[in-house]
Amino acid sequence: MITRTPSYDLSSRNTFRMKVKCALYVEVTAEADLQALDWDSLPQPVFVMGGGSNLLFTKDFPGTVLHVGITSLCPAPTGHLLVTCGAGVVFDDFCAWAASQNLWGPENLSLIPGECGASAVQNIGAYGVEAKDILAGIRAWDMKERRFVDIDPADCEYGYRTSRFKTQWKGRYVITSVTYRLSKEPKPILDYGGVRKALSCHSELVEESLTPQIIRDTIIGIRRKKLPDPEEIGSAGSFFCNPVISREHFEKIVKTAKEDNGADYEVPHYVVGNQIKVPAAWMIEQCGFKGATNGGAQVYQNQPLVIVNATGNATPEEITGLEQKVIDTIAAKYGITLHPEVEHI
Repeated sequence: MITRTPSYDLSSRNTFRMKVKCALYVEVTAEADLQALDWDSLPQPVFVMGGGSNLLFTKDFPGTVLHVGITSLCPAPTGHLLVTCGAGVVFDDFCAWAASQNLWGPENLSLIPGECGASAVQNIGAYGVEAKDILAGIRAWDMKERRFVDIDPADCEYGYRTSRFKTQWKGRYVITSVTYRLSKEPKPILDYGGVRKALSCHSELVEESLTPQIIRDTIIGIRRKKLPDPEEIGSAGSFFCNPVISREHFEKIVKTAKEDNGADYEVPHYVVGNQIKVPAAWMIEQCGFKGATNGGAQVYQNQPLVIVNATGNATPEEITGLEQKVIDTIAAKYGITLHPEVEHI
């Protein structure tokens, strides 16, 4: 079924709760709807939106916002190790289902907001796991050639929070379903973001007894302590990407940090090949932005990587103004230009 709503209020369709409209909102609930849609009649441009959880509308959208509301979840008949989810399936519902089946793969990605279709675009990631690690296939409508295609994840050039869907293919494909590859073999990934420490609170647990559900529950507990509930406070989750820099650049940051905090101070970091990933949240806090406000926008007190609509009435200009202050200050202090993870529309 195709539903079309002109002059649509997007306030409830974006987790930042920006009070903006689009010229036309279209929702489809089956692949056949995309073939039947009169594409040439749609106000341009056409923007495909999932759960609205990783974007910031900076003004009213002049074109069509298209949502794929296909919500089927179909395990393969043999072993359930391949699971195809409609693009409109809430990603955390898929994570919950996998854990309930004692299947490994997405448990570290639990509670990430958004839908399955967007997971393949954004290459969502958390606690040592990325979507690309479990993607097995992608089905999409090619808006250029007006036909359905099956896309191999190996062709998507996945990287940290990026893919060809965000670069060369931007605006071309409408993802209708995503197939994930799961495993029956225990594959706990614990050495990132305090997961192992959180598990150590349960003295009765040993690694051999861990289940996907235990890992999922632990991840949910960590995220709820650090991140705002989008049902209560408007945000788009992690606002900035964590920068990856050279070892030489990192040593300069270490020197600055020791000057600020003392000779014994250790800068949090992760080794990525021959480079170093530095948490953007750490830099933001070091620069005094934790809890900082700009009108109704605020750097979240519990996790400075997040910018929130603290009052519920923040304007796009207040959000982007605070964003720019953070970017400028960190560039001046550390010589690093932070890049937003959140897509600006």
